[in-house]
Amino acid sequence: MANIGGTITLNKKQSQKVVLLPFVSLKKLFKSFAAIFVLLAVWEIAPRLGFVDRTFLPPFSEVVQAWWQLLLSGELFSHFKASLFRSLTGFVISLLLAIPLGLLVGWYKPLSEILTPLLEIFRNTAALALLPVFVLILGIGETSKIAIIIYACSWPILLNTISGVKHVDPLLIKSAKSMGLSPVRLFQKVILPASVPTIFTGIRLAGASSILVLVAAEMVGAKAGLGYLINYAQYNFQVSNMYAGIITISALGLLFNWTLVKLEGHFTTWKATQGE
Repeated sequence: MANIGGTITLNKKQSQKVVLLPFVSLKKLFKSFAAIFVLLAVWEIAPRLGFVDRTFLPPFSEVVQAWWQLLLSGELFSHFKASLFRSLTGFVISLLLAIPLGLLVGWYKPLSEILTPLLEIFRNTAALALLPVFVLILGIGETSKIAIIIYACSWPILLNTISGVKHVDPLLIKSAKSMGLSPVRLFQKVILPASVPTIFTGIRLAGASSILVLVAAEMVGAKAGLGYLINYAQYNFQVSNMYAGIITISALGLLFNWTLVKLEGHFTTWKATQGE
């Protein structure tokens, strides 16, 4: 590269790199989504060729048309909004409850000894198995749906937070203590930052749980939501609408995960610095 008379010129090799850059990006993008393209192609072709009954699995293009009609009518947005509110509310409440409790249990040994037997009992009880209990106690309204999401999300966050605190490198703790840090400062400066990656693993698992449990919760006594849409479409044999709801809730899960990955990268920038 040369700067002559205020203009920048590229040599032949650099020019080739600049030209090839978009093609490299497209190639990388195609590799990333190749499996999805193949799945959608099979989904489109198999019903049309009679490999599967299109009554039960319509071509992907028909599902897209049904999705677009639901979007234009405003029905899809109302269901999406209801599901997003429930999942976000339950997810955020579980964060506010599980992270502080996990930090306490992981750091304070007497509390851990008291609560561990109880935690072991409930961690092995599936959230969906307790759905009828939540409905009986809290009714079929919003409270029971949000409560079951809180329950499902709390366990991965709680257990990963406890694990993150308990498995901080002992050498880091000894080094910090040798520098005269108080217990509070030790927790703030060493324990908490070191346990953040493990905590975010639990948060991402909880994000997936909030979507999975949401679908089942909305199939019981709901009048709106993507789970309700899927269930209603199935009972009324609106198969394309059912698949449109399934695709939308998958997109919601991807959006959740993408957001959490970005947040994790923001809060764990020190890991990238260490790797340099």
